[in-house]
Amino acid sequence: MAQRFLVSRRDFMRTGVVGTAGLAMGSALPTVVPPSDRITIGMIGAGARAHQLVEAFKRFPEVEIVAACDAYTGRLSRIRDRTDQKADVMADYREIINRSDIDAVVISSPDHWHYQHSVDSLNAGKHAYIEKPLTYSIEEGLGIIEAQKKHNLAVQVGSPGPGSILVQKARQMIREGRLGQVTMVRATMNRNTASGAWIYPIPPDASPRTVDWDLFLGSAPKRPYSPERFFRWRCYKDYSGGMSTDLYVHTCTNINYVMGAQIPESVMAMGGLYRWTRSRDVPDTINASLKYREGFMVSLSGTFNNQGGSGGGMRILGTEGSLVFGSGLRFIPERVNESNGWITDSWPKDLADAYIADPAVRLEEMPSSRPQATVDGEEVYYSEGQSSIIAHIQEWLDAIRNGSPTKENAEVGHHAAACAHMINSSLEMEKTVHWDGQNLMAR
Repeated sequence: MAQRFLVSRRDFMRTGVVGTAGLAMGSALPTVVPPSDRITIGMIGAGARAHQLVEAFKRFPEVEIVAACDAYTGRLSRIRDRTDQKADVMADYREIINRSDIDAVVISSPDHWHYQHSVDSLNAGKHAYIEKPLTYSIEEGLGIIEAQKKHNLAVQVGSPGPGSILVQKARQMIREGRLGQVTMVRATMNRNTASGAWIYPIPPDASPRTVDWDLFLGSAPKRPYSPERFFRWRCYKDYSGGMSTDLYVHTCTNINYVMGAQIPESVMAMGGLYRWTRSRDVPDTINASLKYREGFMVSLSGTFNNQGGSGGGMRILGTEGSLVFGSGLRFIPERVNESNGWITDSWPKDLADAYIADPAVRLEEMPSSRPQATVDGEEVYYSEGQSSIIAHIQEWLDAIRNGSPTKENAEVGHHAAACAHMINSSLEMEKTVHWDGQNLMAR
């Protein structure tokens, strides 16, 4: 059995900038690492995201991908290519978690498999990087939390926002009081392409011969073989929570982190399927309102039918300023003045003249009466250096080696996923849903 925490005897090289393109084209650094320092990883699920992560792990010379499983043989063949034919491949994940030479697993299977894969892996003593959302249903989170705590293993949920230096900067500014009292967060997530709506191309060799359909289904309802459901599983409720659990979960993760919050106390959502009606049963448009007991609200809006300029963003609104995520991070200070002239114009003239003659009132309501001065304007921040996903992985690897904490352990991932599940529950029930803080469930 691999060690629970691997003690490194050296500091590993941290690399520079890598983005989405870098993940698609990365290569291993030519650094020799002693066998005792290596972290061996098995990939549970080998879809497109898993391949991105395999490339990302090549940035870490101490990591070795030694095994992968998936229900489609074509993905496993490509994993072999990416690992120079070194990774063993198989269909059944239990062959991975039962191996004593594997330290950790990356779980990037469809959502409806996350609970089983996660709990079984943790109970087998494997550290786990679990792709978002942590769970397929809100109730599943408690079992994963229990398994992590029981075995004291390193878990990182794969929503890398808190690893971003800009998200960390926003958290710092809010904690320092730069925004004053924050009462509203507005966020959007828009797309307008078939691939953005998860209508992915299907490989020409897909067939019951290359796809283990029953293995894919697992606990999901039994249906005849469908390549659309297999390769576009995010579009179907049997396997996914759709837009809420695939996209909004990132937003909820970031909001919870920057605001120091856990979970909304109530959620109200509406949505519909308007455009992609032949390809899915999850909505392509959702609006949601979230109320937090920490004293602020969130407005989430998303559609797959219009990109809306940049496609997405977030604004955190406070009494003293706003933070805007988009191209970088902008802090916009509030510059407001009282203006009651239109009210006092209805008063008797002598009372109105006396009101505006007050020096304090003139300074507040007539900015032109003030002495000349410079005032603080907008602040703009950009990130440089390694990407947030590389920092996110580094934090997990550090936790495996020395037991340090991760920003997105099972409990944090559960809260973000629960937020998304509450959105879906409200949408389906057509009523407001509430958080039972004692039981960590929606009611």
